[in-house]
Amino acid sequence: MRLVIARCQVDYVGRLTAHLPMAQRLLLVKADGSVSVHSDDRAYKPLNWMSPPCWLIEDPDVWTVQNKAGEKLVITVEEVLHDSKHELGVEPGLVKDGVEAHLQELLAEHVTTLGEGWSLVRREFPTAIGPVDLMCRDDGGKSVAVEIKRRGEIDGVEQLTRYLELLNRDPLLAPVTGVFAAQQIKPQARTLAEDRGIRCVVLDYDKLRGIEPDEYRLF
Repeated sequence: MRLVIARCQVDYVGRLTAHLPMAQRLLLVKADGSVSVHSDDRAYKPLNWMSPPCWLIEDPDVWTVQNKAGEKLVITVEEVLHDSKHELGVEPGLVKDGVEAHLQELLAEHVTTLGEGWSLVRREFPTAIGPVDLMCRDDGGKSVAVEIKRRGEIDGVEQLTRYLELLNRDPLLAPVTGVFAAQQIKPQARTLAEDRGIRCVVLDYDKLRGIEPDEYRLF
């Protein structure tokens, strides 16, 4: 990654033209070849950019970034205030907070969220077609299979349906009911689940983590 802070003007020439008058800006030159021009008041969005594949021809006063289509980003540099290079290494990718594994772990710890007197039998309960996220017992001692998603869609309901069909063949477990738990459940998925006798539960991730809502309360 190369970071250049410079007083410059920028002209884009291609299917249309665009002009940025002389001002101080941040120029980002990335390892993938892309060049983007940023100001201090536009959050993450660049003022203008050239995406790869493209190449940079750098003269002392003029940078020309061009792609295969012949489009050009011409940066006229009046003064360079900062110029540095940094090796960032391999990007491991985004790890989202609240992914299904976290939800499964939290719900296993707080299984009474699903009902008073409920208990956990096992996480990742094995079946011949894959593991059920949670196997629980309700307050009456009956088996309940719980499928957990961040976003509840029809595919998740179908998945839980297949698990239930298989689990109910086991006389030691049957009858097994199902719970479809997610942070959001689409209306079509809820309709299908309820039609098949599957209970839907919307999970509050912050509440499972013990985080109180940041709101004023009267009581």
